[in-house]
Amino acid sequence: MEMILASASPRRKEILLKAGYDFKVIPSKYDEKISNKKYSSSLVENCALNKAKEIYNNHNNSLIIASDTVVVVDDIILGKPKNRCEAINMLLNLSDKEHFVATSICIIYKNKILCDTQKTYVTFRKLDLEDIEKYIDTKKPYDKAGSYGIQDDGFDFAIKIKGDLDNVIGFPVKLFEKMLNKIKN
Repeated sequence: MEMILASASPRRKEILLKAGYDFKVIPSKYDEKISNKKYSSSLVENCALNKAKEIYNNHNNSLIIASDTVVVVDDIILGKPKNRCEAINMLLNLSDKEHFVATSICIIYKNKILCDTQKTYVTFRKLDLEDIEKYIDTKKPYDKAGSYGIQDDGFDFAIKIKGDLDNVIGFPVKLFEKMLNKIKN
C-alpha cells in the first residue's frame, strides 16, 4: 500500500521516517484559515480532513495522512506568524504561561476516514524581549504555529512539558500508529 503524507512539514516527514515508514510527500494546497479563532478540536480536525481529501481525490488507491498542529493560549489559536511583529507578540503572549499544542491527524484509506486529536501542555519561562528577538533572528519561528519550534537548537523557553513531545514538534506518531492499525482493519 502506498502512503502519502499531505504535508510539506520537514518535522512531520522526519518523525515518520524515524519511525520507519515509507511514504511519498505530496503537500496539500488547502488554505487553512484558523488562526486567531477560538479553539475547538473539530476546527483543527476539519482542517486536517480537508487537506487529506484534497490529496485523496487524485490518489484514492493510497493511504493519505494529513495533519494540522496549532498552539492555543487563552483558548485562542496561534497560527504561523506573518512577520516579525506577529512572532514577537505571540512569544510575549506565551511568556510565563502554560499553553497547549493540539495536533489533529486525519487518515483516509479505501473510503474510510479516521480523524483524532492529541494535546500536549507546555509551560514557558518568563521571557524578555532580548530572548525573543534573539530567537526570532534565527528565522526559525516563521514556519511554525505559535512562532516556536521546541526542537530548535538553542530553544530554551519551555520549562515544563506534559504529554508527547512529538506532538509539540508536529506529529504524534504513537497516536498515528493506533489510528493506522484501526483503519487498516
